[in-house]
Amino acid sequence: MINIQQKIEEIVWSDYFESFGTAGKILRRILRYLYGLLRDIFSGELTLRAMSLVFTTLLSIVPLLAFSFAILKGFDVFDELEPHLSGVLAPLGDESGKLTELILGFVNNVRGGVLGGVSSIILLWTVLSTIQKVEASFNYVWYVSKPRSIARRFSEYLVVLVVGPVLMVSAITIIGSMGSNTVVQYLSDLPGVGTLLVIAGKFVPFLLISGFFTFLYMFMPNTKVKLGSALVGGLGGGVLWAAMAIIFTTFVVTATRINNMYANFAVAIFALIWLYLNWLVLIIGAQLAFYHQNPAFLRIGRQEPRLSNSMRERVALNMMALIGSAFRNGKTGVSTREVSVALNIPSIALTPISNALEEEGLIISTESEEMVPGREMSRIKLRKILEVVRVEGETGSYRDPSWSKEVKALGDQLNEALSSVVGEKTLTDLLDEHDP
Repeated sequence: MINIQQKIEEIVWSDYFESFGTAGKILRRILRYLYGLLRDIFSGELTLRAMSLVFTTLLSIVPLLAFSFAILKGFDVFDELEPHLSGVLAPLGDESGKLTELILGFVNNVRGGVLGGVSSIILLWTVLSTIQKVEASFNYVWYVSKPRSIARRFSEYLVVLVVGPVLMVSAITIIGSMGSNTVVQYLSDLPGVGTLLVIAGKFVPFLLISGFFTFLYMFMPNTKVKLGSALVGGLGGGVLWAAMAIIFTTFVVTATRINNMYANFAVAIFALIWLYLNWLVLIIGAQLAFYHQNPAFLRIGRQEPRLSNSMRERVALNMMALIGSAFRNGKTGVSTREVSVALNIPSIALTPISNALEEEGLIISTESEEMVPGREMSRIKLRKILEVVRVEGETGSYRDPSWSKEVKALGDQLNEALSSVVGEKTLTDLLDEHDP
């Protein structure tokens, strides 16, 4: 098995396809993305996060639908929602109609009084916690270890809750106007054109799903995602979703044993599987967007970047220099992503260092999640910066080890040598050396 995997890797990462020209290069790139995604899926982390989101969805599906569809009812497009919801649930087979009626029946019974008082607080908390779970999954894909602040979560999550239904309203309105437009009706009567319009109409769910995925990939990770990468992930996720829907529909139709065994519970089982597959496709699309924006990770996969002690010391000094220089030049602060770009080091490797510096009060994180000096820069000793990263990560039980006399003496000499190099230099001194 290992030999087969090694052989596949040699073919995928070699220049074998170069001899086939442009078509070979395109095929090579597709195979590399496909291999990277399959490797990540079989590693188990993506599937575990999809399962976790299924459980979270079961807890929040009722308040989430109530919140979203209450907005749709305000736009007076509730009656046009049924065919679109039926399309999303179509892979569940004949039972999808009953499930659609149950969902719409619940939504139709929602009244403003139900969302008052304690109920509205619980509803809002459940919905926001679900979106936070989605953000955590996306942050994992994008190697982001620091989530949004509490204030940003509340404001930006509400944007998602409002924008989602509004986009759905816009899509429904556009689709409805296309069907009633006289030009479209005239074209549909022309020989051959009507068939093309029908085929084009079949792509509408795919385009809606791809657009929704692209929006999530742009907005949900707590990092900057390029539009092109989000679009690649959205289109890839949309294609995978369409293919999965066809396969799953075939499975539901032919799974007579499951229907006979579980009887009325079969629709619940199919719904859980369908929900899991949708979350898995969403996360896979996010992984594709990440690899498109960061192709260097495509070959190594999800390996946690680790820094040597020497590298950590240099990173800490350079990070403090960047923060201090920005503050001196009148900027509000420096984000972890800006430091990551400047040093060419993944942000997930920088976060433990920035957290250690913040715990010691050397830097402060603002509401906009930017880092500024935690005290006057002339009072920040370089020796203190190095001490923070050299001891960060120790636990209490290891702070009083029993060194041999020889090792202790050598360690003391090393510490003295480090102190003699930096002396009493401060962050201000370091900045003045580069900016007299």
